[in-house]
Amino acid sequence: MELKDIRIGELDQYLFGQGTHYDIYQKLGAHPVTDGEKKGVYFAVWAPHAAKVNLVGDFSDWDEEAYEMTRLEPLGIYEIFVEGLGVGEKYKYLLTTGDGRTLYKADPFGNHAELRPGTASRVTDISKLKWGDSKWMKRREKMDLDKTPMSIYEVHPGSWKKHPASEQNPDGFYNYREFAHEIADYVKRMGYTHVELMGIAEHPFDGSWGYQVTGYYAPTARYGTPQDFQYMVDYLHKNDIGVILDWVPAHFPKDACGLANFDGQPLYEYADPRKGEHPDWGTKVFDYAKNEVKNFLIANALFWIEKFHIDGLRVDAVASMLYLDYGRSGGQWVPNIYGENKNLEAIEFFRHLNSVATGRNKGTMIIAEESTAWPQVTGDPKDGGLGFTMKWNMGWMHDFLEYMKLDPYFRSYNHNKMTFSMTYAFAENFVLVLSHDEVVHLKCSMINKMPGLYDDKFANLKAGYSYMFGHPGKKLLFMGQEFAQFQEWSEARELDWYLLGEEKHRQMQDYVSALLHLYKEDPAMYSLDRSWEGFEWINADDYSRSIFSFIRHSDDGKSNLVFVINFTPVAREGYEIGVPQSGSYKLVLNSDDEQYGGSGAPKAASYRAKKGETDGKPYHLTYDLPPYGAAVFRYEKKAPAAKKKTAGTAKKKASGTGRKRTAAKSE
Repeated sequence: MELKDIRIGELDQYLFGQGTHYDIYQKLGAHPVTDGEKKGVYFAVWAPHAAKVNLVGDFSDWDEEAYEMTRLEPLGIYEIFVEGLGVGEKYKYLLTTGDGRTLYKADPFGNHAELRPGTASRVTDISKLKWGDSKWMKRREKMDLDKTPMSIYEVHPGSWKKHPASEQNPDGFYNYREFAHEIADYVKRMGYTHVELMGIAEHPFDGSWGYQVTGYYAPTARYGTPQDFQYMVDYLHKNDIGVILDWVPAHFPKDACGLANFDGQPLYEYADPRKGEHPDWGTKVFDYAKNEVKNFLIANALFWIEKFHIDGLRVDAVASMLYLDYGRSGGQWVPNIYGENKNLEAIEFFRHLNSVATGRNKGTMIIAEESTAWPQVTGDPKDGGLGFTMKWNMGWMHDFLEYMKLDPYFRSYNHNKMTFSMTYAFAENFVLVLSHDEVVHLKCSMINKMPGLYDDKFANLKAGYSYMFGHPGKKLLFMGQEFAQFQEWSEARELDWYLLGEEKHRQMQDYVSALLHLYKEDPAMYSLDRSWEGFEWINADDYSRSIFSFIRHSDDGKSNLVFVINFTPVAREGYEIGVPQSGSYKLVLNSDDEQYGGSGAPKAASYRAKKGETDGKPYHLTYDLPPYGAAVFRYEKKAPAAKKKTAGTAKKKASGTGRKRTAAKSE
């Protein structure tokens, strides 16, 4: 790349000042370039309040005066070209503040960082990444996300699997390339469609899980280089696996090397601490009123999507951005111009972000982790919505877990916890989530939330997962939940893979895989996921027996699935399930099957519907429903029956004068 093509110009400053320089990351930061015969690195940083900025690094023995940068007006961007530098050099910016203080800062737009506990940035070159995922990218452009199955495996790469600790690798981390092969094999076998990766942007503290970011434009060095990260995404795409990243535009930490008080004054954060700090988290809040800050964040979203082919971003802590009083008591927050608690600047930011990100990149998604009843999170900005592609369904998650934790005796009194979500299931584009947040901080692992003794816990969890997969909405499970890990998750250790040496855990994993494959392969599970046309209650009111039954319909009517799930340890022999038509109903999934840890009691391959009204349906199936049993049946809709022709009608049609003759005869 030529220096003249990358150097900051007047147009760059104008667009950045307007908040619309969506490729600003190709200008700010550190970029290897040529200038005629000279080779070196061009550096540029935004620091308007600084009196002076120097570039320091190993190449100058960290001499504070060696490389003074040139200030560009009117925005206060500093630049320098240093001949002879190349990839791998460590560097920081040394900012001298107006009152004479000196601050060592990592590059906000740096693409690579020193491995923690080091905090320097590293020069790298991501201008020539080689991709082999063109088939995936072309398919993504044409993807109708409303009618596409999406089952997400949420993963923390540093603790999914680990190598034994060694001198060369004391943390035992798999690098991006190793991880790519291991996770692709596992995800394909299990039947997930996407992985969602936690903690990819550079962060100093492992215990933050990546939610306190210092390097927004740098894949963490814990697992390798940006080129290694690109290899991982490319490999997953070649294996038909989508990649979603956690993204954190809500807040950032106060680490001295990071964005906080970057040039000696609040720059990236609100200046007023009542808006600029999260009291609960001890972090800073981005200033969404400032064009350059909005540009920093929007360009960052585009950086991951366009530069690294990421398929979606899951936006963390959206509610904390929307509400000015989030986590704050009276007197600790500033109302908006209307005296309300809505952050109007964050609302505008989201509409801008979502319109640009998905508008420029068809088939990509921006997913909101939004925990309140804020309206139209996934609504069109033109109609007052925020424009997100999807929203985590936190209400469903809360009610579902509250129900599942109950002793079965009390479930009949809480039946509505499982049915209430259907009253709003199509108000937003929802993802049903059982995320990492539900298996940490003494909340218990998923299997340990279940009531009962050892066998009961597994049976309960199978029933719960069956209900989740039958319910409308995309799906997300956190790693370890699929094989019923007993310990809570910790970022410091790998999952308890040894549990798969025990039969019950293998059987749970097999059952979740069966659900995943059924979900991915049967259009009834997803093709009408956003409409009542795709879901039909059979019996939502069998509270006394804690049984739920419903139908999922495909858009073409060729596949329809009947779900019936028993949430008590009581067998229901001869249980009648209302069905809409006569004919055969094939049993396609039975949680009581021996291969899934059930009793293995014999079941027919298919069941004939009997005439006789049940649950308001004209026909019914009779099925021996086991304790905590879940069963799924498939049938194809019959075409409406043609009206039978009587002999008289046939004669009349044949003669063409049937009416007249009948009338004459009656006279």
